[in-house]
Amino acid sequence: MSNNIRAYAAHTAGGPLQRFDYDPGPLGDEDVEITVEHCGICHSDLAMIDSEWFPASYPVVPGHEVVGRITALGPHAKGRRIGQRVGVGWHAGSCTHCNFCLGGEQHLCAKRQATLIGRHGGFADRLRAHWSWAIPLPESLDPAAAGPLMCGGGTVFLPFVLHAIKPTDRVGVVGIGGLGHMAVKFARAWGCEVTAFTSSPSKRDEALALGAHRTVSSVDKAELKAAAASLDFLLITVGSTLNWDALLATLAPKGRMHLVGVVTDALSLKSGGLLGWQKSLSASPTPPPAVLRTMLDFAARHQILPQVERFAMGRVNDALDHLRSGKARYRVVLDADF
Repeated sequence: MSNNIRAYAAHTAGGPLQRFDYDPGPLGDEDVEITVEHCGICHSDLAMIDSEWFPASYPVVPGHEVVGRITALGPHAKGRRIGQRVGVGWHAGSCTHCNFCLGGEQHLCAKRQATLIGRHGGFADRLRAHWSWAIPLPESLDPAAAGPLMCGGGTVFLPFVLHAIKPTDRVGVVGIGGLGHMAVKFARAWGCEVTAFTSSPSKRDEALALGAHRTVSSVDKAELKAAAASLDFLLITVGSTLNWDALLATLAPKGRMHLVGVVTDALSLKSGGLLGWQKSLSASPTPPPAVLRTMLDFAARHQILPQVERFAMGRVNDALDHLRSGKARYRVVLDADF
């Protein structure tokens, strides 16, 4: 009987995904095998399909926002059980013995393993990952919508933990999209006063419905100026080039601007805005397993889920086109239908 994993892969940069079967080999001693139920689509998947960040090695099986049940355990896998529903995000492994791994910062391990780089991802019927990166999913979270929490949700949640954001802080979120709409929900549930920045007038009412207390245009100079010194923390969730000096000016003294969107252009920012008021600029990637688990617990307590649109995995190219069009509200999830 074949042990092949059935998947969808891009064979050329920007090309359509096609059915692709591969032999995963023997299961690693500390790995788990997950039968995929749902897998979100992230811009990072598009970046790998298109070789946007660097030349990808094809074929590429995208997918790193996986929800499914464990159906096989390596002999040394710990704390997981057959039939358990788990989520896997951007990372599927790390060395487990470096200082960062031992200190609970596995996402900074020099040998961290991205779920879809150098291995095949979750647009498939099964996925393998180290047991520590297969995070148990709280039963109260809808598994059909929870996949994007594993990457996008964790990405916007980590800064709240890293920088000890207080419930009394005034938080701004730039970009009301796949990342930003979850950031608004988290910030509101955290107890913060939330300002949503968007370049799209049509998203103002949506941002308020998501939990923002007010909205500001991210491209209108007058609105940005009126928001000067009004925030303690500003989270940048988009990858586009923005008016960085004007956004920095919305921060009060000792405020922080933090990037989680992948901005491919060089940042143009005057240092005086940082120096004069003791402001900070920082960034972070997706989080380590412990923070992912905390994020899922927080999401379950407050019933925070991304707003999703669902496609059968067999319609993966339609789903990718929908995401590329910019019309997705706000995350796209594939339902495995092999």
